[in-house]
Amino acid sequence: MRPTGFGGVLLQAGDTEYDAARTVFNAMVDRKPAMIARCESVADVQAAVRYGVENELELAVRAGGHAVTGAGVSDGGLVLDLRRMNSVQIDPFSRLARVGGGATWRDLDRAGQRYCLLATGARVPSAGVAGVTLGGGSGWLERKLGLSSDALVSVELVTADGRLLIADETKNTELFWALHGGGGNFGVATALTFRLTQVVTTTLALLIWPMAAGPSVLRAYRDLLQVAPEELGGGVVFLTAPRAPYVPEGLQGQPAVLAVAVYAGGVEEAREAFAPMYALAPEGQFIAGLPYADLQTALDSPAGFRNYWSAEHLWAFPDPAVLAFCDRAREMITPSPSQQVVLPWGGAVRRSAGDWPQAYRDAEWVAHPFGAWADPCADAQAIRWVRDVCADLEPWSTGQVYLNFIGYEGQDRVIAGFGAANYDRLARVKCEYDPDNVFHLNQNIEPGWR
Repeated sequence: MRPTGFGGVLLQAGDTEYDAARTVFNAMVDRKPAMIARCESVADVQAAVRYGVENELELAVRAGGHAVTGAGVSDGGLVLDLRRMNSVQIDPFSRLARVGGGATWRDLDRAGQRYCLLATGARVPSAGVAGVTLGGGSGWLERKLGLSSDALVSVELVTADGRLLIADETKNTELFWALHGGGGNFGVATALTFRLTQVVTTTLALLIWPMAAGPSVLRAYRDLLQVAPEELGGGVVFLTAPRAPYVPEGLQGQPAVLAVAVYAGGVEEAREAFAPMYALAPEGQFIAGLPYADLQTALDSPAGFRNYWSAEHLWAFPDPAVLAFCDRAREMITPSPSQQVVLPWGGAVRRSAGDWPQAYRDAEWVAHPFGAWADPCADAQAIRWVRDVCADLEPWSTGQVYLNFIGYEGQDRVIAGFGAANYDRLARVKCEYDPDNVFHLNQNIEPGWR
């Protein structure tokens, strides 16, 4: 039966496009929804939500489909596929962007590039703007610009009863607070409005060494970031060296360590800011001024692999932690797209600590083992490596976590993403807007927690 008032396309098992439409980024997720509703308007979303609730179908919301949990698809349920609602409208005078709920960061980055206007975006351009932002929104320029959610001006949201609400600083203000990190717990975001920042020039620098250089590279990077300008973002990545022109042929396909600089400024400024890393004589190097939209695609993660991720937020990164982290990198599956990443926080991320639901914003560092591999027989090895990375760092962990970086790790970890007081407040918002927990395929906030 077709939902009343639905004008989009409905897909079911046996339809030509059904299998492609149910496929998400993580190849470990293989779910078969009863129906996929390709929405083309807010009215379509409202009709699909009402139909799903009335027929007791589990609702999943799909935009980028990039979440490691596979939250964008449901076994036997109804998928609200928003990918056709991907418009981006930029007002260069007010520096505002209105972004459809199905847009990816590639859509927003490309639209803003014409005016050199941007917000902190995901490190993967195929990720959905809504999912990343509502979960907080970590990205390369967060030390300068803050998280994606910090740029939110308003959100248009379809709730579990099919209403369309606007949440901003004057309307539904408690909901607006909750949408700065509370994820998809409160409804379907059909449009988000961002305040953009003009950044005329951005620079990408990549320096690479064999994995054995990891301890010296990581210590130098750690010390640099204690005094680096906020314009400098990036991280240190243990990975399989790519087959790229800047990587020596003998290092390609081998375990390596990569220092990444993403700089809000020109090449010479970036080179000067990153000088201590150049002093370590990398075996391969790349530096160039790139349009922000191009920079955002330079380190994309390929789809179609099996994925398992986790993260730890660290209050410090002393030498014992550095050595433990580097030692564990040897257990990463190689060759594979897996990465063992350390990201610097501070700057604008820390300045907004306490304003929004995220409890983790005071952290100095984020360790993020990102498992991606092809062979199902390697599942146990990959999952064990990810968990061991986090276990090794527990002595220096804040105990909190950015929930977009992890899979389902239990309700205690969800609470750790917000802190108990914020979680309690979020649960009250959940009770008001989704008391029956219709939207629960996420890092779930349980209504009426206590």
